[in-house]
Amino acid sequence: MANKITRTATGAATTVADWVNARAPALMPMYRKHMTEYYAPKNFNIWYIFGVLATVAIANQIITGIFLTMHFKPSVAEAFGSIEYIMRDVEWGWLIRYMHSTGASLLFVVIYLHMFRGLMYGSYQKPRELVWLLGMVIYLVLMAEAFMGYVLPWGQMSYWGAKVIISLFGAIPVIGTGLTEWIMGDFNPGDATLNRFFALHVIAMPLVLLLLIVLHLGALHEVGSNNPDGVEIKKGPKGNRWSPSAPADGVPFHPYYTVKDTFYVGIFLIIAAFIIFFAPTFGGWFLEHDNFTVANPLVTPAHIKPVWYFTPYYAMLRVIPSFFGIKLWGVIVMFGAIVMLFLVPWLDKSPVKSYRYRGMLSWAMLLMFATCFLWLAKIGAGPGTDPVEAIIGRVLTFLYFAFFITMPVWTKLDRTKPVPERVTMHD
Repeated sequence: MANKITRTATGAATTVADWVNARAPALMPMYRKHMTEYYAPKNFNIWYIFGVLATVAIANQIITGIFLTMHFKPSVAEAFGSIEYIMRDVEWGWLIRYMHSTGASLLFVVIYLHMFRGLMYGSYQKPRELVWLLGMVIYLVLMAEAFMGYVLPWGQMSYWGAKVIISLFGAIPVIGTGLTEWIMGDFNPGDATLNRFFALHVIAMPLVLLLLIVLHLGALHEVGSNNPDGVEIKKGPKGNRWSPSAPADGVPFHPYYTVKDTFYVGIFLIIAAFIIFFAPTFGGWFLEHDNFTVANPLVTPAHIKPVWYFTPYYAMLRVIPSFFGIKLWGVIVMFGAIVMLFLVPWLDKSPVKSYRYRGMLSWAMLLMFATCFLWLAKIGAGPGTDPVEAIIGRVLTFLYFAFFITMPVWTKLDRTKPVPERVTMHD
């Protein structure tokens, strides 16, 4: 009986597949190219799960965002109240809201780990420069998307965060004041700001983001995935159990890595569920306590700070002193810290991709970079009143930029180990 049911289901699936192929013949070759006949290196380790986890997190943001927009009202008079209505009166509304707010932080956690893996294994080197650049543009769009979404609840930190961040554009000579008013739509954040941020957050940015993700994956699948050894499997010997023309050190992405990724997605969802149900604000890191109070333009919060994933850049902005009352240098440093990430493919002069085969100098510099970033995040999340902390922040900012500026030097000077001709399976 079971065999009969299996044969019936298989036959039905085959019939449906034939029906679709007859009407959209390009779908099956596309599926094979990007799934069953896309050969990924067989030595992927746990660092290679974060791209898939980022995709899952973005899907969560889109789905939960759709349900939130059904009840949210983008106006100064009703925005905060509509969030309270979602949390208190909409059935399962509190869960959807926390899935969205917690999901944003978890998305940036996996994005930062994904980027760090790219730095560690040289996934930006030739021929993957375009893959890296598209990934960095995705990062920029995600930051803009997160910032605008953070403003929408119209809590205290939403209002003052918007006022502080948008006012930074006022530091630009000549056009600064006009640009600030144009972004806000007014002299201060208000209805115009909320309406345009809502439209961009819900419609424009997600469309741009989805297009960039498709381009990112398309560019990746054209050149092939990197691996912990930094060895190009396309240039190695051919022939495996699936195809005589396929790389010998590659396995089909589906089903081998889709099954593995599904397991890690399950672990990720369990961790996410635990945070959502037991610690959705994560001690004020994922949702600041001030944002549970309606925005009041007449009352400034004791400590204005952005969400944790912006705090490294905010720390750089804050520790750079003003010259002649002008904060322009802090703004330049903050945005320059992001621009530096775009330049990595051309700054790294090492003949070896993966840090697995680089010397202690490269590892020391990478460790210094990660330490600076995390320490700056801690400083940016603090009150910013400690003068000693400000000095430490300036030193860390200097070291952050030194990592990139001196990269052409230390990547050349560093001693490297012999790279194997084919991928290895050790961790």
